[in-house]
Amino acid sequence: MTKEELIAKMAASAGITKVAAGTALEAFTGAVTSSLKKGQRVSLVNFGTFTISKRKARMGRNPRTGEALKIPAAKVPKFSAGKELRSAVK
Repeated sequence: MTKEELIAKMAASAGITKVAAGTALEAFTGAVTSSLKKGQRVSLVNFGTFTISKRKARMGRNPRTGEALKIPAAKVPKFSAGKELRSAVK
C-alpha cells in the first residue's frame, strides 16, 4: 500500500476529505519522528511500539572489492507489533 492509497482509505473510513486525512497522517508521522528523535518511545495500545535501537560499530566487507571497512555505530528506529495486530494478520 502506498501513502496515497493509505490516505484514500483513511478518508473513506473516517468520512473526511483526502486533504484532511493527509494532514492527519503527516501530523502522526511528524509526532512519532520527533518523539523518537528525543529518545522517547511511542506506544499505541493493541497496535505496537516504536522505539530507537542502538546498533554497535562493526566491521563489514565491500562486496565488489572484498575490502574490509568499518561500519559506524548508529541509532535506528524499530517497530514491535502489538498482540492484537499480530493476531489480526495471522
